[in-house]
Amino acid sequence: MGQSQFVHLSKPETTIGGMSHSSAQETEQHHATLYRTFKAGTCRPLDYRRDQLHQLARMCQENADAFADAIYKDVGKPKLEVFAFEIGGLVQRCLLCAEHLEEWTKPEPVDVPAWQKPWTPTVHRTPKGPVLIIACVPDFPISCFIFLSLVSPLREFGRPWNYPLILSLQALYAAIAAGCPAVIKPSEFAPAFAQLLAELIPKYLDPNAYAVVNGGVPETTKLLELRWAHIFYTGNGRVGRIVAAAAAKHLTPVSLELGGKSPVVVDAESCDLRIAARRIFYGKAANAGQTCVAPDYVLIPRSAQDALVSALREVAAERFPSGALASDSYGRIVNGAHFTRLTALLRRSRGKVVMGGETDEARLKIAPTVVTDVQDGDALMEEELFGPILPIVPIADIDEAIAFVNARDNPLAFYAFTSRPEIKQKLLDETLSGSLIFNDTFDQLSERGAVNELPFSGVGESGYGCQVMKYGFDGFTHVRSSLDLPNEIEPQLSVRYPPYTEENFKVMSAGVYLPIPPRSITKPRL
Repeated sequence: MGQSQFVHLSKPETTIGGMSHSSAQETEQHHATLYRTFKAGTCRPLDYRRDQLHQLARMCQENADAFADAIYKDVGKPKLEVFAFEIGGLVQRCLLCAEHLEEWTKPEPVDVPAWQKPWTPTVHRTPKGPVLIIACVPDFPISCFIFLSLVSPLREFGRPWNYPLILSLQALYAAIAAGCPAVIKPSEFAPAFAQLLAELIPKYLDPNAYAVVNGGVPETTKLLELRWAHIFYTGNGRVGRIVAAAAAKHLTPVSLELGGKSPVVVDAESCDLRIAARRIFYGKAANAGQTCVAPDYVLIPRSAQDALVSALREVAAERFPSGALASDSYGRIVNGAHFTRLTALLRRSRGKVVMGGETDEARLKIAPTVVTDVQDGDALMEEELFGPILPIVPIADIDEAIAFVNARDNPLAFYAFTSRPEIKQKLLDETLSGSLIFNDTFDQLSERGAVNELPFSGVGESGYGCQVMKYGFDGFTHVRSSLDLPNEIEPQLSVRYPPYTEENFKVMSAGVYLPIPPRSITKPRL
């Protein structure tokens, strides 16, 4: 592969600009058009859905270089990461969804007792309607929602500028597969990508069914004032609460893909520390740590902490021989505000910087940095880091590691390096997270590592509602029950009609007297 195939020619930009904002009138027009399209049944035929899925894949494939260049301008991401972690996976999943439409949408007869079979009980999967996909709301003041009755504004950073294409379009292919029109609101922190997407969507997809609304807080506020059949939001928990509260005004269901501090537990007695270091470093260095499932901190027995650090140093030297800041294979921090936030956290930490720590404010670069002897309550443990800083928290044993994790919000991902089955089972039984990955990090979401048949979802503070392939399709689909009772069974139904008799009572109350197995546990587990 030649250098020109994976190195960008343009320089990354550090300021937001070049993106046209949608007017309130345009937003209302899109909303009205999508509802007319849905009511007309345009998006329901499988041939239409298949065509639009192929067109979405075609848009990404034919404009892959343009997308990669736009994302590089916005966030400085290497081209290989854009192709591997965003465009490639999106094209593949569009094509797979198109292949599975008949399987996913076919009516499903339900297995019932013989006396109910004449009712032909069936489950139908029906499109919910026009959906709103919000791929980020950065700097969102809570006070802009008067109905929340909050007196002080809260300005919060959103996240989905980090993978702008996959986080804007993953929910879109699911909506198309489900037969739902959609509006996409990309992140204004990725303005070059957002503008390119707004230009390309109407060229490839049906403009009466799929539209892009660009802008910031005012534009998103306008979108959230409108009624939608479903809202899919990717970002952080505080803004997620705002989105959910706005949706609640219309009783609109919501999917929230949030984040949190994803821990790594290292069972030093049973794992290969060199391999663990390679895989942990990979997950932390990808996109300069700005990934919702990036390893946030490591829990390891104190006696093995130095050995892990030594392995991490070897990996860093191998991956970036001239240093990460000089490498074209390493990204940058999205903007000055996030750069300042990360460097401030690092200064406030009471841990010891044992690797990295170099910064280049002019280019918004922070080298992969390892901090040891981090304690509970440290600055680096206050919030999701979302950057290339890796705190190592020494613990005594697996029980202390589990207690440490369980004392915090449920993470989006939980990583554990161990070869012991009993430790794996213990983590499955005693912790709760969106996903639990053994002996790897991060790659469960990439094109090479993702298992398309598995759902991706948070739990609790890390979100709710599944995505990826069939699980995304299900999220935008109403599971509709159907019965068809023939006239011939009327004699069997007469028992339900007044006047009520002893015979009616005997038949209709039979469920009350069903035998219950004897209790096998005499004392409940506390």
